[in-house]
Amino acid sequence: MENFNFKKWNLILGWTVFTIALTVYGLTVEPTVGFWDTGEYILTSSKLEVGHPPGAPLFQMLGAFFSIFATDPTQIGFVLNMMSAVASAFTILFMFWSIVILLQKLINHDKGSKSAVLGSAFVGSLAFAFTDSFWFNAVETEVYAMATMIMALMFYLGLRWQNEMHLPKGNRWLILISFIVGLSFGVHFMGLLAIPALGLLYYFKNFKNIIRYGNESCSRISYVSRPKSI
Repeated sequence: MENFNFKKWNLILGWTVFTIALTVYGLTVEPTVGFWDTGEYILTSSKLEVGHPPGAPLFQMLGAFFSIFATDPTQIGFVLNMMSAVASAFTILFMFWSIVILLQKLINHDKGSKSAVLGSAFVGSLAFAFTDSFWFNAVETEVYAMATMIMALMFYLGLRWQNEMHLPKGNRWLILISFIVGLSFGVHFMGLLAIPALGLLYYFKNFKNIIRYGNESCSRISYVSRPKSI
């Protein structure tokens, strides 16, 4: 443990959960067209046509790219289903790194605690990977898998922004988040659900006291901010 490299193991375990999730989703992905809107998305993506309102242009352009790898027209459905599997695996990757950052704010930074952080993030991210609703969307051509990935990415970038907010180039993360918000409109509007969480990250980083209003009086709750170097 003397030579324990936290950054190295953070990367290794992050890509490990990505590989595990992608392998499981790839083995269980639907072989062809499923129910719901999957048939429409497969057709409109592979042919770059217009889907039902409000549309999902970015999703369909990425679907057209994935359809290039189909060796036979009968494999287009399978390849586009794999696009959701890849997006869902990236969701688990960003979730792992987000859990690591959150847990680092709650513990002492000794070697044993760092191992516990990585282990907890590993178990937590894989537990979410195999939840029923998420796994269901990970193996079919629907916008929800990619939209969930966008939310996970936005929250992870928000945590990076919170850690570097007061540094000279800290707001570069905010610019990237704004760009991702714009891209999310081309997939699904549920990406906007991450914005309130980003607002809370900003609030708790910059305000040390929280005001709670009751029926008759106002009480002040002390909030202890973590060091900016975390």
